[in-house]
Amino acid sequence: MQKMILSRKNHITLMSLILIVTAFISKLGFGNTEIFLWALVIASVIGVAPISIQAYQALRVKVVSIDVLVTIAVVGAFLIRNFEESAIVTFLFLFGAYLEQRTLNKTRSAIKELTEMAPESALKQMDNGEFEMVEVDEVDVGDILLVKTGAKVPVDGTVVTGEGHINEASITGESLPVTKKKDSKVFAGTILENGTLQIIADRVGEDTTFGKIIELVEEAQDSKSEAERFIDRFSKYYTPAVLVLSFIVWLVSRDIELAITILVLGCPGALVIGVPVSNVAGIGNGAKHGVLLKGSEVIRDFSRVDTIVFDKTGTLTIGNPKVVDHIIYSGSSDEVLSYLSSVEKESDHPLANAVVEYIGDTKTHLIEKTDVIKGGGIVAKIGGHRMVVGNVALMERENVTLNKKVREDISKMQSAGNSLVLASMDGELKVLMGIRDPIRPGVKKDLQKLKKLGVKNLVVLSGDNQETVDLVAKEIGLTEAHGHMLPNDKQDYIKELQAKGQIVAFVGDGVNDSPSLALAQIGIAMGSGTDVAIETSDVVLMNSDFGRLPHALGLAKATVNNMHQNILIAIGAVLILLVSVFFSEWMNMAIGMLVHEASILVVILNGMRLLGYKLR
Repeated sequence: MQKMILSRKNHITLMSLILIVTAFISKLGFGNTEIFLWALVIASVIGVAPISIQAYQALRVKVVSIDVLVTIAVVGAFLIRNFEESAIVTFLFLFGAYLEQRTLNKTRSAIKELTEMAPESALKQMDNGEFEMVEVDEVDVGDILLVKTGAKVPVDGTVVTGEGHINEASITGESLPVTKKKDSKVFAGTILENGTLQIIADRVGEDTTFGKIIELVEEAQDSKSEAERFIDRFSKYYTPAVLVLSFIVWLVSRDIELAITILVLGCPGALVIGVPVSNVAGIGNGAKHGVLLKGSEVIRDFSRVDTIVFDKTGTLTIGNPKVVDHIIYSGSSDEVLSYLSSVEKESDHPLANAVVEYIGDTKTHLIEKTDVIKGGGIVAKIGGHRMVVGNVALMERENVTLNKKVREDISKMQSAGNSLVLASMDGELKVLMGIRDPIRPGVKKDLQKLKKLGVKNLVVLSGDNQETVDLVAKEIGLTEAHGHMLPNDKQDYIKELQAKGQIVAFVGDGVNDSPSLALAQIGIAMGSGTDVAIETSDVVLMNSDFGRLPHALGLAKATVNNMHQNILIAIGAVLILLVSVFFSEWMNMAIGMLVHEASILVVILNGMRLLGYKLR
């Protein structure tokens, strides 16, 4: 019976409205007071039914909810035969709940749209070579899938054959199509606008980028901020306090109608719902614009950030460095470069990839043993030789002679803003390479936006030499630049900033950034970075779009401001109503309920403004 009544709340609301309208038409139009009274009585009884059920359910778990206050107020009004107010109060409460649910659903629309975009089926290549439609859950890593024009990409994968243009808005928030061809990466949930692709599945199900986005956004919605936890505690004691106040007023004044009115006016509905609706709307806006904010607590901390620390490679720069200069000091050029390429293929570092790409196809030598030196490079045994590949510090540590000419070449390359890769064989320097990673387009403008949003310190920490880091900092307008920084050095520096009372956000994309991402108050990962960086972070910028960082910070600040506005509106409404009860003659239970429900709608609509937030 309880389930049936609660499932028909909207029908009951409509019936209450019809009965109330019928009552007043019969009295004012035809002077029939009997129909007037019976219509209001029936409206009161059917209207209070779902409210009293919710009140009973709350009391069973020892919670004095708003429904309890309204039920007592309506029953009291009914007993003193004030049927007009009992009917109108129940209708307004039910109608307010209906409007509240509808508007709340709109705040979740961005997230609902996101989940609806999840692919459900895929064209999978079977053993006979034919493609058959299967449920996406039946796809395994390594399967070959066919994606046709207009279809959703079912998994994260790599293009095997074909060419086409994909809309990646569900992942990056960017609606411009991206060209995909052989060896291009594609993501689940994106749409192939034209062309035909065959892809091999790299990640399936919840492991896909899209699956992780949905999981993170849903977790973020369920999390509670400090403000929400405070309001939960406040409501726990506030609602019984209103009940006690109402009883005291009745004892003193013996005015039962006044006591009942206080029960209605003291309901903290807008206060309870104001903060969650702001957080949900803010997280929804972020999801729509390629920014994942992992929870309301993250939003609060992010809004207070005054220092942002950046890793350089892959964050401020594109992360695809190119060799722009090289010098061979001794030995056969082809032989030296073939040894160097063989060693660098053992590493997935961006500088190593740049060297391999620059050297191109060459003879491959068998690597007998490698030792990766953290923050330095690689020491390898290859073809009977001991080869050291890395930075200047590693060469000095390995006692490789760097003569005056070499020092001059190093200085010249560094002054041009290049990162250096040196290679020695059996203690003798063979190669010096200058590598440059282009700065991301628009970074300088984005950093200026961050300063306007209140970020006082913009710092870059890099393993590169100081001269290179200084050049980058000068070019894009950073406040501090520190080179020769190993992962533990970055952590120590962040600890120093925090010890000074600064609220630090760290932006990075690599495995070596994960400790710093975890240590900072806010860790921000570039979305094309490693899984561990994304998992460790609090904020993810999808598609590694640096331009989304100012939007993310502006959205966090706007969400917190919106939350504070809703708290003020809610408390202000309750105070005005309670004061009006004691110091005005026009306030009654029905008007109070109307204002109460209006305040709930105001905070919801105010929160919904965040769905359309854009950084100016």
